Amino acid sequence: MSEFDLEPLQSAIEKYIPLGRSGLLPALHAAQQLYGWLPESVSIAIARSLRIPLADIHGVIEFYSMFTNKPSGKSTIHVCTGLACSLKRADDILAHFRDFRLQYDTPDRGFSGPVPVRRIETSPCLGLCELAPAALVDDQAETLIELDKDQYALGRPISIVYGTVRMLTSNCGNGTTLLAQYGGYSGLQKALTMRPEQVVQEVKASGLVGRGGAAFPTGIKWEGAAQAISKQKYVICNADESEPGTFKDRILLLDDPHRVIEGMCIAAYAIRAGNGIIFLRGEYAYILPVLEQAIEESRAAGYLGGGALDFDIEIRLGAGAYICGEETALFESIEGKRGFPRVKPPFPTTHGLFNLPTVINNVETLCNVPLILRDGALEYRRLGTEKSPGSKLFCLSGDITKPGLYEIPFGLALGELFEMAGGVSNGGSLKAILLGGAAGAFADSSSLHVPLTFEDLRSAGLPLGSGVVMVFDESRDLRKVVAGLGEFFAHESCGKCYPCQMGTQRQKEILNRLATGNPYPADIARLQDIGWTMTDSSLCGLGQTAASAVLSAINLWPGLFGLTEQNGYEPRQPGTDSVRAQKGKTKKPSKSAKTSRRPNRSKRAG
Repeated sequence: MSEFDLEPLQSAIEKYIPLGRSGLLPALHAAQQLYGWLPESVSIAIARSLRIPLADIHGVIEFYSMFTNKPSGKSTIHVCTGLACSLKRADDILAHFRDFRLQYDTPDRGFSGPVPVRRIETSPCLGLCELAPAALVDDQAETLIELDKDQYALGRPISIVYGTVRMLTSNCGNGTTLLAQYGGYSGLQKALTMRPEQVVQEVKASGLVGRGGAAFPTGIKWEGAAQAISKQKYVICNADESEPGTFKDRILLLDDPHRVIEGMCIAAYAIRAGNGIIFLRGEYAYILPVLEQAIEESRAAGYLGGGALDFDIEIRLGAGAYICGEETALFESIEGKRGFPRVKPPFPTTHGLFNLPTVINNVETLCNVPLILRDGALEYRRLGTEKSPGSKLFCLSGDITKPGLYEIPFGLALGELFEMAGGVSNGGSLKAILLGGAAGAFADSSSLHVPLTFEDLRSAGLPLGSGVVMVFDESRDLRKVVAGLGEFFAHESCGKCYPCQMGTQRQKEILNRLATGNPYPADIARLQDIGWTMTDSSLCGLGQTAASAVLSAINLWPGLFGLTEQNGYEPRQPGTDSVRAQKGKTKKPSKSAKTSRRPNRSKRAG
C-alpha cells in the first residue's frame, strides 16, 4: 500500500479530536477534502486519533454516499437523477458529464496509476428541483443546465419565491440577510421577558406543528423536553432536507439564516438547553459559510455564546443519507455512527442526542417561532384555519409554468395554487400531481378542489408532507415515474429492519418489470402485499411510507398496470387509506405479520 503524507491530516482534524467519536463525520469530510478520497492509511490515522475501531470507520464510510474509499481525483460531480431532474433530460446530462471519465491523470498524491480527473456520481435529489436539471460540482450548485445551448448557472443557487403572503419568506429572494438587515432578535427579546413555561404555552397556543412532514405539535414536544430533568439538553435544527421535490429549507437557510438561529435560541430558552446543533444536509455544503457567518454575527451581538441565554450553536455536515432526516438516525450520525434509526420509545424529548433530553425541529418549523413570540399566538392564528393556523411553504416543480417556492395561507385550494403557478407548462394537460414527495401520494385533477390543510388533505386520503407539489403532464409515463420511486427507496433503505430492507428491493424489481411491460403473474398482488407489510412492520417512517405513492398510483390509474374491474380490481373508495385502498385478491397482512410496536409514521423530524 502506498504511503500518504499524513502530516496535513493531523492539522486538518485536530479540532475534532476532543469530540471523540462524534467528531468522526467532520474529520472524514476534512480528510476527503484534503486527499480527494479516503485511503486505508488515512482511515487508520483517523481511527487512532479519535480512538474509534477501524471497522467502525469503514462502516461509516461505506454507509454515506458522499464518502469514498476508492482512488479519485479531487473534483467530484454529483448529477441529480431525481424525479424533477429526470423530467428535464437528466440522463443526457449524466452521459455528458461521464465523458469526463475519459480524462485521467497520475497526480503525486501517494498512489500510482491512472485516476479519473473527476469522480462522477448520481444523486437521487440535490434539493434544486425548481432549478432542474441540476448537478453539484464539488461544493457549487450547477443549475438550469441546457446542453444544447451550453448554458448553466454555477455557484450559489438562485431563490425563486412567490405566494400571496410573505411571513416566513419576507427576507427571501434578495441574497443573504445579514444581522444588520434582519434587525434585533425581537421574538427572543420578548421571550426573555417571559418565564420558560410561558414561552412553551405560547407556542402550544399558536397551534404550530412540525413542517417537516411529521406534523407533531411543536409546543407539546418542547413541553416534554422542558419537563425532563437533566443538567444538559440539546436543541437540534434538522436541516437534512432530502425528500425529493423539497427545497424550502435551502432557501430559508441561504436567504434568512438569522430567523432559524433566533428560533433555536427561543427553543433553548424554553427548555433550558445550553447546546444547539444545525445538522446540514451534505449536498448543501455551499450553505455552510452562510450559516457560519450568521452564527458569528449572532455571537458578536451577544445572542449566542454566553450572556443571559448561555446557549451556543455548532454546525454538523451530513454526508448523503436520506434516512438521516429521521430524527433518531440524525442523532446517530452526529454521534459518529451509521445513520440507523432507533427504536422508540424512549423518545428524544427525554433520550435524544447522547441520550439526553433533546428538541429537534426542522428549518421551516423553527422559522415560525420568532413570529409567534414577536406577535403573539392570537395574531399568528389569524391566518390559516382553526386546525392549520399560519402559512405554509410549498415547493412546486416538474411540468409547471412557474416552479419555485410558494408561501400561502393554509386553506387555499390545491387548484388555486396550481393556477397561481401558471398551470401545466407549454400548454400541456395535467396528468398527475405528487404531493409530499417520494413518501407522499399521487393526486389527479379530481383533487384540485381540496383545501391545502392538514385536516382536509387527510380527509381526501392525501398527505401534506414537507410541502412537495410535483406536476406531471399528459406525456409522462407514470409507470417509469413510479419505478423511479422504487429505485429511490431501494437505494436509501438503511437495511436495519428486514421488512424495509427486503421490501424495498422486491418493490423495485416488480416496478421495473411493470415499467418495461414484462410483469410476472400476480405481480400486482405481490406489490400490494409488500406495501402493506412494509407499512405495518418497518421500524421507521422510510419503510412505513415507501409504498404509499406507489400504491396510490395503482389506485388512481389501474389501467396503466393492467388492472380492470373485469379481472377483479376494486376501485378506491373516497376517504380510504391509500395504502389499504386496493383490496383485489390480496389479503390484508395477518396480525402475526405485524409488530406490536407502532412507531411514528412520518420520516422527517419536524
